[in-house]
Amino acid sequence: MSYNEKDHVNEKVPSDAASIEKGGHHPAGSNAYVAPADDDRYRFDAHDLDKVQRRLKQRHVQMIAIGTGLFLGSGKALARAGPLGALLAYAFIGSVAYSSLCSVGEMTCFAPISGTFPHFAARWVDPAFGFAVGWNYFYTQAITVPVEVTAAQILLTFWDDDHNRGIAYTAIILVFMCLINLFGVRWFGESEFVFSIIKLTLITGLILFGFIIDLGGGPDHDRRGFRYWKNPGALNTYLVDEPKATGRFLGILGVLIQAAFSFQGMELVAIAASETESPRRNIAKAVRRVFYRILIFYILGVLITGMIIPYNDPNLLQDTGTAAESPYVIAMKLAGVSGLPHVVNAAVFSSAFSAGNSFLFTSSRILYGLALRGQAPRIFAKCTSQGLPIVAVLTCSLFSLLAFLNVSSSSAQVFTWLVNLTTVGGIFTWMAINLTYLRFYAGLKRQGIDRKKFIYFSNLQPYLSIWGVFWTSLIIIINGFDVFFDFTASGFLTAYINIPIFFGLYFGYKIWKRTKVWRPDEMDFVRGIPTIEETEAPYVPPRTLGEKIFEIVF
Repeated sequence: MSYNEKDHVNEKVPSDAASIEKGGHHPAGSNAYVAPADDDRYRFDAHDLDKVQRRLKQRHVQMIAIGTGLFLGSGKALARAGPLGALLAYAFIGSVAYSSLCSVGEMTCFAPISGTFPHFAARWVDPAFGFAVGWNYFYTQAITVPVEVTAAQILLTFWDDDHNRGIAYTAIILVFMCLINLFGVRWFGESEFVFSIIKLTLITGLILFGFIIDLGGGPDHDRRGFRYWKNPGALNTYLVDEPKATGRFLGILGVLIQAAFSFQGMELVAIAASETESPRRNIAKAVRRVFYRILIFYILGVLITGMIIPYNDPNLLQDTGTAAESPYVIAMKLAGVSGLPHVVNAAVFSSAFSAGNSFLFTSSRILYGLALRGQAPRIFAKCTSQGLPIVAVLTCSLFSLLAFLNVSSSSAQVFTWLVNLTTVGGIFTWMAINLTYLRFYAGLKRQGIDRKKFIYFSNLQPYLSIWGVFWTSLIIIINGFDVFFDFTASGFLTAYINIPIFFGLYFGYKIWKRTKVWRPDEMDFVRGIPTIEETEAPYVPPRTLGEKIFEIVF
């Protein structure tokens, strides 16, 4: 199998791999530790069994959380760093994102339970670390919901820029988004499946369109090739023009930060594990396919963008929030193509709605997981008879009302600060996932548990996680570097305030609960983790050609 990954989905699961998760007996040569049921430090006992139900299918989670950044952000990246600079930045950040996905994928396939990586952090690093990771991720996701609602409303101004109707559009988007989540996970899953088809069609269509335009297939019949890599050039300067080497380095550095935010959300497939059918098999498939998603959608997309439009095109500096700032739409206009910009805007609108829908789902499940483990008020763990964490969903839905802050110019600044406060939160999440995996890896090794018998593992570990921890830590430190070239107190605070918030949560909980970092020999890899027999349905291979194509795509 490619890129050093193994996925033994279709093989018979070894009996010892199943038995360790069941807790009946330990595999030969292992000394797996089982936490005492009455030890309050763990809270892994039977009372914490999930009440949510597994109703999401593989097709429901494949394209989750691709928002407007993929479609609109590449233009700003091109203007800042040039085509080569943007390509290098996206490829580099893609490797960091992939390290996080491999890490959370392996842990989730081992333990597909509610709470996901915040619970893993509490279980295998330190309960205080899990508390900080969970609440950091919760508020990051919850505040991102109104961000996507606002993005969706702004996209509608492509056709109707009336301010009063904009308020009504915001309200309508909020209502539909909240209703989909309140109707249950099956409605959420089906809506995401429809949106995923739109996203897949749009991304594929834009890349093919870019190729056609570049090769002279547009109405202007202008064959561009790599013309714009020569004039105005492959690299642009940012913040300083002289010396050019410094300006170009800062350009790539600036796009690194931006690209990191564009890639955020890929970990959402892991959060849905506790509500996904056959989670170990399906999450393994989803994580494995992320490699191709990064390579084709992001890297190839950025490459094509740099071939069809020069980085100094003034239209790239637009900040409309609509398809008008998409480099593909700009290229369409330059090539004389009409009509398609409306189609692109409609598809990007669906992506913004889908992203908001997904962030509302994930924020509610993280809050539910925290409550389940005693790190949030117990009321948030309340579920309906259909397995919907109703209190958590309603609470997270209230955050979407922050979208109305953009109604007036004065409150819009407050909204911008809130948005900026969440940006570094996603990088903290990647850092925490990779750090948790390193402790997970050490615990398995110490207790003699062979991870190569798991349904999913990566041969590149633990080096992927070491790579991820190093670079995410560095990105957290440098994320606000540009504020030092034109210093403002608000810019500095919004860039770095998340650091004291995170460590305040960690040390506050640690002092309050007097927690400690788990030693590898006292990590629990057994209690509260469902067996393979409990989660995995028999694999039914595709029979017809249509089923085989569907299996490849979704």
